[in-house]
Amino acid sequence: MGIPENRTSFILRLPILFAGFLILAIGIVTNLYAALGTNPWGVLHVGLADITPFTLGQITQIVGLVIVITSWFLGFSPGFGTIANMITLGFFIDVVIIWNIIPTQTQIIWQITQLIFSIIILGSGVFLYLRAQLGAGPRDGLMVALATKLHRPISQIRIPMDVFVVVLGFLLGGPLGVGTVVSALTLGYSMQFFLKLGQFHKPSEQLSLLGFYNILKRKN
Repeated sequence: MGIPENRTSFILRLPILFAGFLILAIGIVTNLYAALGTNPWGVLHVGLADITPFTLGQITQIVGLVIVITSWFLGFSPGFGTIANMITLGFFIDVVIIWNIIPTQTQIIWQITQLIFSIIILGSGVFLYLRAQLGAGPRDGLMVALATKLHRPISQIRIPMDVFVVVLGFLLGGPLGVGTVVSALTLGYSMQFFLKLGQFHKPSEQLSLLGFYNILKRKN
C-alpha cells in the first residue's frame, strides 16, 4: 500500500487508523477487566491513575505525550498517527469504560479466556493502525524505532520494554499479576503474527509530520 502521498490517499487511510485505535482501546479494557493483572503499559497507567485525579484515558494521553517528546529527542520523528494516537486512544479507553461494554470476570476460566482474547485484540489493533502508515503511536513508535535501529524483530524489543514498564508500574501500585506476565511474553508475538498475516513487512515505514505537511501543501 505504501506511505500516502496525496490527500485522497491520506483521507482513505483515516478510517483504518481510527478503527485500529478503537480496537486497541477495547483490547486494553478487555485485558484490564480479565482481572488477572493488566498488560505491561496498563500496570503503569493504572498505577498513575490511582495516585492522581486523572482517568485511565487521560493518563494514557499524558504518558503518550511524555513518550513522544522523549522519542523526538532520541531522533524518532512522530507522524500524524503518533499525535492522533496520543489524543484518541485515551479518549476511546474512557468511552469503552463509561459504556460498560466489557465484562469484569471473576471466574478463573472466563478470566483466562478474556485474557487470551485481549492479547489477540491488541495484536490486531496494532497491526491495523500501523497498516494505515500514518505514523506509529507513541509507545509502538518507540518500539519500531528501536527494532529498526537494532535490526531486531519487534518481539525481541517489545518484551524487555514491557518488563521495564511493569517494574515501574508495580512500584506505583499498578495491578501486577499472572496476566501481566502472559501479556508481556505474548503481545510482541501477537503483533508479529498479525503483521505477517497481513503481509506487512515494513512497519517502520510511516508517514512523518514533514510528510503530512507536504501532503497538506499539495492541491490534490
